Amino acid sequence: MPVKFSRSLILCLGTSLAWSQQTPPPVSAKSTPDRVATLVGRLELGRYKATVKGLTQFGDRRQGTERNRKAVDWIEAQLKSYGCTNTERIHYTYTAPPPRTPGGGLGRPPVDPSVGPGGSRKRGNIQPDTVNSDPMKQPDVKLRELNREPSADGPREEVYCTKVGIKHPDQMYILGAHMDGIGWGEAANDDGSGTALVMELARIFNSPDVTTDVSIRFALWNNEETGLNGATAYADQRKDLQGIESPAGSGKYPEPKWLGMVQHDMMMFDHGMPHKDGTMSKDQRPEADVNIEYQVTSKFADAAMMLAQKFQLADDKYATDYPANVGPHMTNTDSSPFMNLTPSISLREVERGAQMGAGWDPQHHQPSDVYSFYNDDDFRLGLNSAQITLGAIGQLTGAAVAGK
Repeated sequence: MPVKFSRSLILCLGTSLAWSQQTPPPVSAKSTPDRVATLVGRLELGRYKATVKGLTQFGDRRQGTERNRKAVDWIEAQLKSYGCTNTERIHYTYTAPPPRTPGGGLGRPPVDPSVGPGGSRKRGNIQPDTVNSDPMKQPDVKLRELNREPSADGPREEVYCTKVGIKHPDQMYILGAHMDGIGWGEAANDDGSGTALVMELARIFNSPDVTTDVSIRFALWNNEETGLNGATAYADQRKDLQGIESPAGSGKYPEPKWLGMVQHDMMMFDHGMPHKDGTMSKDQRPEADVNIEYQVTSKFADAAMMLAQKFQLADDKYATDYPANVGPHMTNTDSSPFMNLTPSISLREVERGAQMGAGWDPQHHQPSDVYSFYNDDDFRLGLNSAQITLGAIGQLTGAAVAGK
């Protein structure tokens, strides 16, 4: 199991030694139990893996297909079984844009291959980032057939549910992940890993003995792979409904005011940069970490940075195995439609631009993104991200456990 070194460990040890040599520790009353730690302790590696596995039964869950619609239904049924029974759906219509012309299309500037999405600079042995469209590259015949139905334009749906706050039902944090994928695999990491994380948090926060002061929404976006269309549809349809009581005098808020949006996208693979020959290490790198990103050019950049730092502190307090690092180049994921509307961050396995853009995950949009590819260290990295978000959101929403 990887060993997590807290950034404050050495300082704390030095301070503790100095204190012990000068003054005996003060006598205090029995400390109050950490209720959030109780909730974090309910996360289990086996359950997280089982939820990822459950999503892979629908193949890559490509938007605009029957397998995608079945996956949406399955997610909704699971949320209801967890006690998050107030499930709702966003409805929108998707029409694929015309294909881009070679070179990026009319009026598009030349692409600098050394610069990643969001402005970060790629480093190391830069590998091409492509989407597999060849079904014959999927060696599993059964999976190949499952993924064979092509996407079709038309109506789309995505599901969400809400833990209603007991003190401030008119305010909420949004926790999101996208459930669709591409590449003729199982989309186990992109983004079954993030979807399973949000579903597991929905399970824990909606336990009968758990309350929160502030509301939490659990959203499983569709159409991320086509350009963040599902998250954009949600933001467009509901941004002007924030904080409005409906019906008047009911104490109900269909769209509580957004306090922040947290996206989870690709949580499990941190094996380092490609070797010079393009191959990858089979083992997780010793320096594996969770990357918490905000977008420095966004309207709420300062508040988003502070939110990211709260998540980093939650890693110090609640995560068991991996450190977390904050970066300013959040991009290309479902938090982007929200970043100029509310403080928004994303959690990832590696940096989106400097590392992902340099080929650190060769399963990205490939047939090899299947459940069986990943080992327990990979799944544990995803679980640690769940610990971070549960810890941070538990603190921010005043989560409490009955009898604790």
